[in-house]
Amino acid sequence: MFNIPNLLTASNMVCGIFSILLTLSGRIDLAPYPIFLGAIFDFLDGFIARLLKQQGELGKQLDSLADMVTFGLAPGIMMFVILLNISSGNDNFFDCATCEYEKFEHWINIIFKQFHFEVLIALLIPVFSMFRLAKFNLDTRQVEGFIGLNTPANTLLLCTFPLILAQDFDAGSVNFIARELVMQPFFIIPLILVLSILLVSEIPIFSLKFKHFKWKGNEIRFIFLLICSLIIPLTLYWSLGIIVILYLVLSIFDNLFKRKKHEIQS
Repeated sequence: MFNIPNLLTASNMVCGIFSILLTLSGRIDLAPYPIFLGAIFDFLDGFIARLLKQQGELGKQLDSLADMVTFGLAPGIMMFVILLNISSGNDNFFDCATCEYEKFEHWINIIFKQFHFEVLIALLIPVFSMFRLAKFNLDTRQVEGFIGLNTPANTLLLCTFPLILAQDFDAGSVNFIARELVMQPFFIIPLILVLSILLVSEIPIFSLKFKHFKWKGNEIRFIFLLICSLIIPLTLYWSLGIIVILYLVLSIFDNLFKRKKHEIQS
């Protein structure tokens, strides 16, 4: 049970716990970084398991349990806190001395007395992540790729919000205006709803797992990684959100191309 892949999976879960603690302690600006580390552990546990031929049902279940914390609960709490601050009119997300969301009574007051029920929309993230992970464990079609948006990709997109919140953009700049637009309930709430639906959708999504490193059979993966290498230095803090959207768009085009190719061959 305590082999290297399972210990890496446990490390993934610990990263998720640290992210939650940072969010609830008023350091939501730091909360994405343990998630990034957790994503690395999430990749390594499967890679090492295949390398050491230690794949098994236990590891599969542990992986989903860890992912539920790091890529389900942690981003849900992150977005809950962001919506709570926006609804309460609190502009200081990072100073523990002024973060009123530390008080449970204040949470109740905002949600149930001031009727800001939109804050609860953030809870759809862990709920739909739970269904997504359970579906993945039972769905035998998801061997070569994914059916529906995977939880790490969903979480990486949501990590864009605390990252851009932490940046001190010049007033009136394009980045400042864009941040003001996306940090509004009319943007965040529909995004959460769309992402939640995508988690349990039937849209085929390609996987970044390489069985070999030849061009043939990995075309979509190499194209995606090449574009990502250009996007990251150009867009910096916005790159995560853009990359996940690109991931979805390329998956749709890849699926359409394969379907058309299959129709031609048949």
